[in-house]
Amino acid sequence: MPDHRSLDVEAIRKHFAFAERRRVPTNNAASTQPPRELVSLLEELVPEYENVHRGQSRASRTTTARFEAAYDTIAAFIHAPSRQSIVACRNATEASNAVMYMLMTEFRDGDNVVATLMEHNSNYVPWYGLCRDILPRFGTRVECRLARFDPASGELDLDHLERLVDDRTKLVCCTGASNFLGTRTPLRTIRELTRRSGYPQPDGSLGSLLLVDGAQLVPSTHVDVQALDVDFLSFSFHKLLAPFGVGVLYGRERLLESARPFLYGGDMIAEGKVTPERVDYNVLPWKFAAGTPNVLGTILSGQAIRLLIDLALNPDRHRHFGRESELAQADIQEAMARIGAHGRRLTRRALDGLERIDGLRVYGPADERRRTALVAFNVEGRNPMDLAEGLDALGVEARAGCHCATLAHHALGLNPPASCRLSFYLYNTEEEVDRATAAVATVVRGSGHSRLGRAAPEESPSPAA
Repeated sequence: MPDHRSLDVEAIRKHFAFAERRRVPTNNAASTQPPRELVSLLEELVPEYENVHRGQSRASRTTTARFEAAYDTIAAFIHAPSRQSIVACRNATEASNAVMYMLMTEFRDGDNVVATLMEHNSNYVPWYGLCRDILPRFGTRVECRLARFDPASGELDLDHLERLVDDRTKLVCCTGASNFLGTRTPLRTIRELTRRSGYPQPDGSLGSLLLVDGAQLVPSTHVDVQALDVDFLSFSFHKLLAPFGVGVLYGRERLLESARPFLYGGDMIAEGKVTPERVDYNVLPWKFAAGTPNVLGTILSGQAIRLLIDLALNPDRHRHFGRESELAQADIQEAMARIGAHGRRLTRRALDGLERIDGLRVYGPADERRRTALVAFNVEGRNPMDLAEGLDALGVEARAGCHCATLAHHALGLNPPASCRLSFYLYNTEEEVDRATAAVATVVRGSGHSRLGRAAPEESPSPAA
């Protein structure tokens, strides 16, 4: 008998077309599968589509109301104080870049940014670019520092991070959960480190700002930005059932209020407030909504949150999807708790299955409670690309490569810097996990797939790790 936090996975799967094709999608850390309801909703919205904030027609007013309601839904989902803290972007990568451009002119000569070797490229490369490519052109020297992780456990080295953060650290960037190691970082502890730095911010506050990449964390965890006290949080909806090109940047309202826009023109301008002498910016959150936004994508992303909650709580009934009423925090917390528990069960099953395969090494924490629902691994003598191709031939859709976590792969001394990864979501079953791990064993034995022709990953000591 399932406990009260179990998902009705079979009922959930009826909402997705992939199940009819007998696909086993285990690349969910890259993108999740879209439910039928979102595709149908897109078709329903198109006949009444109009631009937002740019018309007096009934269609424009209706679309605008739906668009603004999506901001309210997104804010409620992460327990932001209001829509004023929400910036809609194309993806989490653009969100990280937005923070970089917002803060660019605030850096002083001798400042530093601290990131980690666990970061997705999109939460490191913008800061590399700022420190190495942009600010030096203006004579400003800013250092980008990288905190290590334990190569055996995959846990962030908090002692090293603490040594890197000082009174010239304007910003600390860290992942909420690694898309390679699966590791959940201790965000509350990191927040305390940033508070103690003593860095003087322009508004008179003391302490380093904290930017969290929540792309892997938010889809399976109840994230409360007020409880975590983060300054910025990014995530993408294509990892949250909605592949419509929408990401989110949460920013503390006072920071967004004082920040310079990173895109100029269109809706970010206050109505009629452009003269040769002065341009006034719009109120939040539209101050960061230059040009025509992804209107339908944003509406659908807000509804994806509502559908996700319905699927987790009662997949046979739509209590929240298709509506714009306020979301109860209790429903959000319970839904995400169920999704997280399901992910942990699948991850434990995957870890147990992979442990039985000779020559296979899993990266990251051994405890499924310390990780999100993904498992990356390599097999001695096998190229991870060949492993993924072999799995696909057996009907399992994995992913191989560096997963845009290039720093971590190099830190582990992997050559080439790549691994094979299985990642799960709320619609995956235990049987699919078993099928995936059995397929790995089959490929490793060489049945149904040739031995590798390219170089296998080799591990060598790395000073970065």
